[in-house]
Amino acid sequence: MAGIHFQFEDFKQLLRLNIGIADRLDENRAESFTILYCDLSSQKDDKIEAALEKILRASDTIANKEKDYFFVFPYTDKYGAEIVKKLFDNFFGSFLNSFLISYPANGESADELTAVLQNSVKHFCKKDLDYLDLLK
Repeated sequence: MAGIHFQFEDFKQLLRLNIGIADRLDENRAESFTILYCDLSSQKDDKIEAALEKILRASDTIANKEKDYFFVFPYTDKYGAEIVKKLFDNFFGSFLNSFLISYPANGESADELTAVLQNSVKHFCKKDLDYLDLLK
């Protein structure tokens, strides 16, 4: 299927769009969408493309900065996103350095979500995502 790929510079706008849709359509404010960060630096580009094509749904969105990939899964809680993450692990044959956060549980705005993601990835994955600070 493959998700829809966005320019990395539009990542915060993509989050704002998903927040707006969730606020309009999700009255119970459950985990309206989940963001999966994956470090794919050990993977070859053609294999990454094949994985995206095979695993992602048409409603999923992707933004990447080099081989740091950010996936947004609408109407998917952390449990569902963890299943997708395991599909990636199996496809690549290795455990990927990754982290999951959800809206609104982990943040109420694009800025809050990216700050939580940045701090969590730095702490748990030992990877610096300071470039997220530069997004508008």
